[in-house]
Amino acid sequence: MSPFILYGFWSLLLFVAWTVRNLGRRPQEYPPGPPTLPLIGNLHLMPKKNGHLQFQKWAQKYGPVYSLVLGTKVFVVLSSDQAIKDLLDKRSAIYSSRPEVYMGQEILSGGLRVLFMGYNDTWRMIRKLAHSILNVTVARSQIFERFSEMTGSSTAALLDVFPILRRLPDILLPIRRYGRQIHERERELFMHHYTTVKQKIKDGTAYPCASRDLVNLQAQQGFSDELAAYMAGSLLQAGSETTAAILVGFVQAIVIFPEIASTAQVELDRVCGNRIPDLNDLSRLPYIRGCIKESLRWMPTDVLGVSHSVIRDDEYMGYRIPKGATVIFNVWAVQNDPLRHPNPRVFDPTRWINDDQNSAESATNPDATRRDHFVFGAGRRICQGMHIADRSLFLGISRLLWAFDFRRAVDQTTKKEIVPDMNNVSQGLFICPNPFPANIVPRSAQKASQVRDEWAKISKLLDQNGQWAEVPEALIWKDYE
Repeated sequence: MSPFILYGFWSLLLFVAWTVRNLGRRPQEYPPGPPTLPLIGNLHLMPKKNGHLQFQKWAQKYGPVYSLVLGTKVFVVLSSDQAIKDLLDKRSAIYSSRPEVYMGQEILSGGLRVLFMGYNDTWRMIRKLAHSILNVTVARSQIFERFSEMTGSSTAALLDVFPILRRLPDILLPIRRYGRQIHERERELFMHHYTTVKQKIKDGTAYPCASRDLVNLQAQQGFSDELAAYMAGSLLQAGSETTAAILVGFVQAIVIFPEIASTAQVELDRVCGNRIPDLNDLSRLPYIRGCIKESLRWMPTDVLGVSHSVIRDDEYMGYRIPKGATVIFNVWAVQNDPLRHPNPRVFDPTRWINDDQNSAESATNPDATRRDHFVFGAGRRICQGMHIADRSLFLGISRLLWAFDFRRAVDQTTKKEIVPDMNNVSQGLFICPNPFPANIVPRSAQKASQVRDEWAKISKLLDQNGQWAEVPEALIWKDYE
């Protein structure tokens, strides 16, 4: 064997040995974190369920900024309002990209889901267009639930931290095969709705909706039907899933803490009387506003946020944050910090009785401690529809409390009231309370009649397919031409 070949062999062997030795280790200059094991780092410590609770424990032990090493990837976890403000807001120029999400973006979304797009020209174009098309949309699909479960699964995480596993055939990765099936169903759903709108525009029968505006913008910008369909679908998903989950969390809260509903109903009866609440009542219902803020704090849908990625090396608090690191903002830990919110698992709207900021004002407040919640993200990736969510939650919460009483169900065997378990939540990228029993009854026969009358009026605005033929005043965000 020639000396050259022998030298090359030993060099390769040393390189492999060095790589294996360092894979999974945490460099000293990184933020602190749990002890690692060779090759896998902290992968063995990752919980299979309720990961937000473990992330909170690590924050209590390692501080407001800590790191996790998962195979080939580094995760930096921000667990204080100030750290989120300093990095994701003030340094948003380098903290606004997204980490690679193989299952969620490539397999389940065909690279088209706006939520997971990198900080690139396509994302910036969509960001600008979104200002023109935002509107309240209501729809649900099991596709969205499967998406959250699959993206948050342990297999999906392994494919992100060990990219070499993606080379395995589908027979060894059934989740990928199933993911492609889900993507095709979702694509068909989004494309069907979008192409239907395009045809109705040609026929002169299109109703007001986000997709109608997208068709006009598409003609100006020249992007594909598929991208346009996913833009519309992303708005549909964001406008329905998040708001619905927060409302479910609120209902659970007032079943666990019944005095909250009683206090809110006193305020509603004083201000609204026998009239159904509307948006004009917002400024006169401070306790209801407190219920909204507390709902967003108490049961956030994205307990670990939607991760960011840093595009170049950075330093914070004396620690190095390497280029390409995934940056998690630990929403659950911040919003359940007893120093920030005493007795954090108690649902208490009076925390916000002197806070009249809306979500946008709160998110941009230079004082990090004045931010009420982090559900809508941070920095340049912050949700553009948070003003719509504020409006939707006000109408939902105020009208539910005005019309109905929410009582605990009674166990038919023990005859004792059933108190829902606030920790029994769904698993995945986004969470929501799992189904729980409750008795929901009209507060009076008169209110029940008014609710039926209101439904009858709304029904007249729908066509035979249940779509808006005329958008209700309370839901209008922009004026359609």
